[in-house]
Amino acid sequence: MMVAPATALGIDLLLFAQSAEDSGAQITHHVVGDYTDLEALKKFAEECDVVTFEHELVPLSVIKGLEATGVKVYPPSSAFIYSQDKAQMREKLSSFPSPAWKVVTTTADIDRYPLIAKAISGGYDGRGVWKINSQDELAEVLKTTPQLLIEELISFDTEIAVMVARSPHGQATSWTPTETIQEDGICTMTISPAQNISTELAEKAQKIALDIAQEVGVVGVMAVEMFVKGEHLFINELAMRPHNSGHWTIDGSVTSQFEQHLRAILDLPLGDPSMTADIAVMGNILGGEKTDMYRPYLHLMARNPDLKFHHYKKEVRAGRKIGHVTAVGSDLLQLTTDVQHAQDYMSGVIDE
Repeated sequence: MMVAPATALGIDLLLFAQSAEDSGAQITHHVVGDYTDLEALKKFAEECDVVTFEHELVPLSVIKGLEATGVKVYPPSSAFIYSQDKAQMREKLSSFPSPAWKVVTTTADIDRYPLIAKAISGGYDGRGVWKINSQDELAEVLKTTPQLLIEELISFDTEIAVMVARSPHGQATSWTPTETIQEDGICTMTISPAQNISTELAEKAQKIALDIAQEVGVVGVMAVEMFVKGEHLFINELAMRPHNSGHWTIDGSVTSQFEQHLRAILDLPLGDPSMTADIAVMGNILGGEKTDMYRPYLHLMARNPDLKFHHYKKEVRAGRKIGHVTAVGSDLLQLTTDVQHAQDYMSGVIDE
């Protein structure tokens, strides 16, 4: 999704892919290799002015290894660690509103349930996160994950994400807070702007996200995920990359998160994050029975010609995000209905 804005800006985007079948590798220049192989990445970086990445699994040692050779990597290792190590993130953001937390290696340190347990690194899309109701359940998780971040269970009203962007010289901007709707730990839909929070709370959330961006020194786009309970906010997690909760910006914002990420890492003036419509609804398409999207297009494009489709050219597997659809306008019920119908039709849940 960064290829289109890179092309529009005349920027050569070279991808280091794990496979020639990767989504990006199918549509742009690429090198195939192992992203944990520092020597291979050093050779790749010789072709680049700036190196960036799109998930949290790149080893910090690899990023530091590139930086040590003079490669410009954004976000830098000094910031990236806070999206990769949840315990260090909690420590760094101790002055921001957060759930109560502690790191444990034994059940003896815990006397109150239920709670949330998280793997300190490596978890995403609901993986590495457990709701723990008893000491026995905690003991079972500790068998496979010997060190856990334990957090207070927040009975929140809604979840939101604030996308921010920051450049090397400190220019920063943010998009409107987005409500994220989760099922089984996977985001299935986003609504922008978040509908169930006050204007004052939305502004507070944006300020917190911008303050965090400055505090950690991120360069590029970052998602700050938060819980909302009444008029209170609690920081959940950080994702230092263009993020699923910002996909709506492709069709619903003057400047998408992907163009903004490029502007930020190249230290260009940042673009306008304003919305182009009152409301933008984005729905993730999860893999199901259907593998051929052409026939669903025939039905859906005729039924809702204003829908925007984004297909990731991924192999279809059950539960895997294979694309998303976006609708923008002013009627929230109509937008969510149209997006939900497209999700269900493309995934094979319905056939009409």
